[in-house]
Amino acid sequence: MALRAKKHKQNFSMAEQADKHQLYEESVQCSEAEIDFVESTFRKIRKRKPQFLREDFCGTAAVCCEWVKRNKKYHAIGVDLDKKVLAWGEKHNLSRLSPRQAKRVELIRGDVLEVNSPPQDIVSAMNFSYWLFKKRPELLRYFRRVHKQLAADGVFFLDAYGGHDAFKELDEERELDGFNYVWEQARYNPVNGDLSCYIHFDFPDESRFERAFEYHWRLWTLPEIQEILYEAGFARVTVYWQGWDKDGEGDGNFKPVTQADADAGWICYISAEK
Repeated sequence: MALRAKKHKQNFSMAEQADKHQLYEESVQCSEAEIDFVESTFRKIRKRKPQFLREDFCGTAAVCCEWVKRNKKYHAIGVDLDKKVLAWGEKHNLSRLSPRQAKRVELIRGDVLEVNSPPQDIVSAMNFSYWLFKKRPELLRYFRRVHKQLAADGVFFLDAYGGHDAFKELDEERELDGFNYVWEQARYNPVNGDLSCYIHFDFPDESRFERAFEYHWRLWTLPEIQEILYEAGFARVTVYWQGWDKDGEGDGNFKPVTQADADAGWICYISAEK
């Protein structure tokens, strides 16, 4: 981790030296597991290999880069409004690809409600990014836009989280190699579903990267999401639930379900077929 290489600098805390995007990729995002799921699930649904993937709200484009590494015929488009995070992704992720792989990635700075792309086999909107659309007409507009951008047999992949803890104001901490990840649900408004969350990073020198990331979302429920996807024109929507290992932790295996336990906290995948 680059953080350790800078520890010799004097008068700077570990938090001040930290790279928040690198910390995010280490603590939150597992692009390999994400691509494992969307690739294998698409093949099960459509009985063919996908080639074209668009990652909406792509951030550092880690998923796009993982996609093109899987197959020499795979192409990826990443869309994000943030110029700085796209530049970080080019410097730290695209630069690690071979020249041939990098040619198959296109990053677009733009609004997912406005960007046009060739018909895609897969459109992906993960890490609850689409929750920034707080009003039903806004989310419906986005889902309709995705539907239009997909190939005739394309599939839209999303994720969601919930459980009764999702409606609480709380802090959750997880210890990782060289730092602690802190997820804060700072405020929830039950009247309109508004949810404000922050990610902090704590370090061994007792410094904190306060509010490295902040999110102001609507906490959408699964029935709402599924209903809006159908209204947007998708033919079939499936929810995939994670199993549990012997220690009570998520086992990483997501299977289609029509009912699930009312756990305190859960994360699921969703596929919406055109």
